Amino acid sequence: MEVQVVDYRAPDAAERFTRSLHETGFGVLKNHPIPQDLVERIYKTWLAFFDSDAKHEYAFSKEKQDGYFSTAISETAKGFTQKDIKEYFHIYPWGRIPPQLKDDALDYYARANALAEELLGWVERYTPPEIAKSYREPLSNMIKGSDHTLLRVLRYPPLTGNEPPGAVRAAAHGDINLLTILPAANEPGLQIKGTDGLWRDVPCDFGTLAINIGDMLQEASQGYYPSTLHQVLNPTGEGAKRSRVSLPLFLHPRNDVVLSDRYTAGSYLEERLRELGVKS
Repeated sequence: MEVQVVDYRAPDAAERFTRSLHETGFGVLKNHPIPQDLVERIYKTWLAFFDSDAKHEYAFSKEKQDGYFSTAISETAKGFTQKDIKEYFHIYPWGRIPPQLKDDALDYYARANALAEELLGWVERYTPPEIAKSYREPLSNMIKGSDHTLLRVLRYPPLTGNEPPGAVRAAAHGDINLLTILPAANEPGLQIKGTDGLWRDVPCDFGTLAINIGDMLQEASQGYYPSTLHQVLNPTGEGAKRSRVSLPLFLHPRNDVVLSDRYTAGSYLEERLRELGVKS
C-alpha cells in the first residue's frame, strides 16, 4: 500500500485521487491551487504568535470551540491516557482571530475550503452506485450552509526531555469530519497506518497537500472510504529542538445531516468531542 501523489491538473486526477482515498484513506496532491507562499507566511507568523503571551488572551470557548488550546488542555486521543504534546488555535470565519493574523488566515480558509468542496465532489462522482444509494443526501449538499468547517493552526513545541512517559506529538487517531486538507508541515513526522497494520511516512515535500478521509465520511459511505489512523511521531536529534507547525482544514457537514441510522453529524461530533476531553 502506497499513498498516491496525484497531479491536480492531470486529466485523470479525480479518478486516481479517489481510488487512493478508497484504498488507503489518504491521497497527496501536487500542483494544487493553494499558494505555497501563503502557507509559509502563515507558518512563520503563527509560530511567532505561539511564542508570545498574546495567545492566552484567546483562551478557547467550551461552547463555541474557537480560540487557543494550550498544551495543558490539549486533546487526548481516543484509547490513550496521555494528552498530545501540542497547542493549537481554532479558526472559524465567525470566531475570534488575532487581528494581525486575520487576513492571511481567512484567505487560506477560503481557498482550502473551496478546494475541499471540489474534492468532495470528486469523491461523490466516483462513489460506486451501490454505495452512493446509502447517502441520505448528496455529499456536496451536506456542507451547504455549514458553519462548522474548522481551520486549526497547530504547533508541536520543541521537546524538553521531561515529557510524560508515552506522550507523543499526536497519538494514533482518526479525524472526526468528512475530509481533511493538510499542507506539508515545516517538519516531518506524519505517518499513516495501512490496511496491513504497518505505519508509513506521508510524503511531506513542501508544496504538496495530504488529504484524508474522516470518520463522518467513513460512516456515511459504510466504510467504502476508510478513515485511516494517523499519528505524528516525536522527533529525535536536532529535530527535537524545533517546533513543528501544521495547518489542517477539517471539512464538516451541518449538524442536522444524517450520516447513518446511528448518527447525525451533530450527535457524532458531540460524542467525539467528549471523548477527546475538550467538551463536557
